Amino acid sequence: MVRAFVVGGTAALVALGLLLGLWASPPDAYQGDYVRIMYVHVPAALASYAAAAVACGAGALYLQRRQPLFDAWARAGAELAALFSGLTLLTGMIWGKPVWGVWWAWDARLVTTAVLFLLYVGCLLVRGLADDPERGRRLSAVVAVVAFLDVPLVHYSVVWFRTLHQGPSISLQGVKVAPEFLVPLVVNALAYLALLGLLLAERARLARLEWER
Repeated sequence: MVRAFVVGGTAALVALGLLLGLWASPPDAYQGDYVRIMYVHVPAALASYAAAAVACGAGALYLQRRQPLFDAWARAGAELAALFSGLTLLTGMIWGKPVWGVWWAWDARLVTTAVLFLLYVGCLLVRGLADDPERGRRLSAVVAVVAFLDVPLVHYSVVWFRTLHQGPSISLQGVKVAPEFLVPLVVNALAYLALLGLLLAERARLARLEWER
């Protein structure tokens, strides 16, 4: 019953986010309808940060305690960090083509995001390619912990470096997003984080079942 409620609530939130982003939100004065990519791009980036944090925390706990529960969550976090950082890259490239005129630029935000994606793909590869499963789990946990160090670089790259990417629109200094764009953005961010939580729990459950076989 609880699981059905959570799944239904998450699906409703995702549907509401899509409705607000695709139909209720107006086009941007400069970017037109391309601005709607923001409602996937930004939430996917936030979800990748959260998934990376889970992989890092669970990986560190596994290295300390060697308990299957922590490995299951570290694996789930790494898989979803790779998924959502990949989605962030893809939507960023799709958005960048009409706005910047190129699919890819050696921009600090793009490069650090690509590194994040590759690090978590590597995290999964070392697990799968290791001859000894336990050694693979340990190496994967180490990579998950180290990979998280890239998250601050991704997030603050637009502040620390000169980039094509726009600066932060929401920060401690204030909000630079008009309400008609902010509301759909917040709803979609919450929807993606709820979806991430659901996927993490389900993937961790499956990983524990695989461990017990």
